[in-house]
Amino acid sequence: MTLDLVEGQSCAGSQTPREAGRESMTVSYEDKATQPRTGIPREYWIWLVGVSLSLLGSQIMAFAMIWMAAGWGGFFAGAVLTAITLPRVVFLLAGGALADRIGAWRVMITSDFTMIAATLLLGGAVLVLGVQPYLLLTAALVIGAVDAFYLPSSGSMPRRLVPGAGLARAMSARQAIGQLATFAGASAGGLVVATAGLAAAAFMNAGTFVVMAAILIGLRPRSSATPTPPPAGGNALRRSADGLRVAWSDPLLRSTLGLIAMAAGFLLPVSGLLVPLLAQQRGWNAGTGGLLAGAVALGIVAVALTVTATGTFSRPGLAAAGGLALAAAAIVALAFLPGAVPAVAAAAVIGVGSGVFSTHVGPLILGGAPSTHVARVQSVLVLVQSLPLLITINTLGALNDLFSASVVLVVCAVFLLAAAALGLRSPALRTAMAASPPK
Repeated sequence: MTLDLVEGQSCAGSQTPREAGRESMTVSYEDKATQPRTGIPREYWIWLVGVSLSLLGSQIMAFAMIWMAAGWGGFFAGAVLTAITLPRVVFLLAGGALADRIGAWRVMITSDFTMIAATLLLGGAVLVLGVQPYLLLTAALVIGAVDAFYLPSSGSMPRRLVPGAGLARAMSARQAIGQLATFAGASAGGLVVATAGLAAAAFMNAGTFVVMAAILIGLRPRSSATPTPPPAGGNALRRSADGLRVAWSDPLLRSTLGLIAMAAGFLLPVSGLLVPLLAQQRGWNAGTGGLLAGAVALGIVAVALTVTATGTFSRPGLAAAGGLALAAAAIVALAFLPGAVPAVAAAAVIGVGSGVFSTHVGPLILGGAPSTHVARVQSVLVLVQSLPLLITINTLGALNDLFSASVVLVVCAVFLLAAAALGLRSPALRTAMAASPPK
């Protein structure tokens, strides 16, 4: 659910920022006269290979960290997730502004090298000291800080590399491949925890960041070597916050981001926090917990592959609300189904609902962002996912300790159904139409 884009030029003439953004949708990786407007360039697929490997390593490490943290209880597991989310919230707007200012490529390459060093240090510390709570919290803080700068840049890459008509397909392909990595990463994370431990997961993650950095360096266009001139009349703080102004002033962006905020607060914690807690409360091992999280990812993959091949529904806002409602119903089933096999099936349906939601709201956000604010709107997108998590992951973790994971799952389902209903009440979302290829 995070997205990526291009350094924008300032708006000219009487264009509004939104009009300029719509026109910029035809920009591709380089000025390729021979590139079909509906095609997906080769560079995009190469970049996507690196993203898949990086996500695979990150998911293995993420599952390993949360599984270890869950051994100290739901409150501490929530604290680890908070340690990731808090730096994201603090630095996201600055990360988006920096990408629009100096270029997304520089930001991503620097972030990859930072993560290589951080994961190698974590792996070495775990080998020497063992798995300690303070190591998990420190690693989580570093991951969150790097994500704040990396995610807005990475989220803008489909629009930077792909012509406008191919954007929805490219984003769905990214989601399908990314969720395949998530599926494999969650399942492999359970295996790695059971057989090799957190240190092995950290070293594997470092290796994937090496590959990603090499791909970015190889693909980086020469034009990105020259920084974009700073916009006239704006200091760094104002440029950082300008993404908020743009998102709030546009009815469709505002409504879509509000729906994403609700989904982030009550859908993302299901596989990231509640599935490991549910598995431990029911006496299932780490492998089964990983399989449950992987089933959610596999459901998302099925939808993303379908959208890649056939396109989105013509009314993406209605489809997104329906996806949330489907996910909520499956979450209730997960809360009450006693066996591991039916629980995995329910988790897969949660993934299907999540996939319908994310494949339809993503193009609405990325396609509606002005070219001058591409990374900054992406930073707002990540921000509205991260802010609710600061509240919900701690609240849901504490509720788990007071009651049970099943009760907390039902709470999440109720809020998701309410979010779907509110989405249907938004005229901008109800009437939003999917982009069609140019004639």
